[in-house]
Amino acid sequence: MRYTAILVPGDGIGPEVAHAACGILSAAQAPIDWIECKAGIAALEAGEKELLPTSTIEAIRKHRVALKGPCTTPVGGGFSSVNVAMRKTLDLYGAVRPVRSLDGVKTRFDHVDLVVVRENTEGLYAGIENEITQGVVTSVKVATRQACLRIADFAFRYAVHRNRKKVSVFHKANIMKLSDGMFIRCAREVHDAKYPQIVYEELIIDAACMRLVQDPTRFDVLLMENLYGDVISDLCAGLVGGLGVVPGANLGEQCAIFEAVHGSAPDIAGKGIANPLAITMSAVMMLNYIAEMHDDPSVAAIATRIRMAYDRALVEGCKTRDLGGTLGTAQFAEAIIARL
Repeated sequence: MRYTAILVPGDGIGPEVAHAACGILSAAQAPIDWIECKAGIAALEAGEKELLPTSTIEAIRKHRVALKGPCTTPVGGGFSSVNVAMRKTLDLYGAVRPVRSLDGVKTRFDHVDLVVVRENTEGLYAGIENEITQGVVTSVKVATRQACLRIADFAFRYAVHRNRKKVSVFHKANIMKLSDGMFIRCAREVHDAKYPQIVYEELIIDAACMRLVQDPTRFDVLLMENLYGDVISDLCAGLVGGLGVVPGANLGEQCAIFEAVHGSAPDIAGKGIANPLAITMSAVMMLNYIAEMHDDPSVAAIATRIRMAYDRALVEGCKTRDLGGTLGTAQFAEAIIARL
């Protein structure tokens, strides 16, 4: 079979790394037919009236799977996050960011292999803010029992499915007793009722950060609310070489978007030096998702070939500048293709 997927190249370096990843999938003979859609600044530049066009959302809903490049979000002003809008509109409530050590990328730690699972629709990161009077702003942290139970069940199901042994919940329930308190109570409830075979622990997030940088190998699956998950996933990326070597997925009941977790890096856009590995790794996650959804082991085999190819390329010294190498975007993609 062939499968249709939406490609959202994004802004800045997005089109460069996204098309490099598509080239790698094509060389591996992945049975994917792409429909390209716009989002972010690229959508406005293409003549759309909205940063997140309705046509893009409808296309993702129809075909259920998308690969997405980074979209620019202004700091301290301007328009709101396209990424947040996408996740809320499509109810992509579960963010999954696997973090593993790569043999060809030397860091302070070896044998890191953990997964950050993040609730993707609520919390402070939902961006509900109001200026109640001049100079006074409130930010609302929203937590619902339904969403807390849903993401807890998602994390434990993921752990079972991936043969993971432990789930660690990061929280600040000692201070935010209602919101984070409900989050950990729901996690306990789901664990005790349905997944007692999984080791379960709770850690206050500041102490958890200290333990992460002391010994990340003690962790397996990390479960947390939205804002914590955004911060911790970047911290964990730093343990294995940075945002250029970490993939990401946003999953819901009806569809999924796979994306690189790094930014749009407008300062290097168009220079051909961006690292396409993160979005290629995300594309591998997408292929595995398609393989599971359609019970198609041939697609999973292609995903494995691509993963083995980029692992080998790194071991043999093929690296972009962010990893201490000299290769450009196209050259690194060619190095992966040569090792398929």
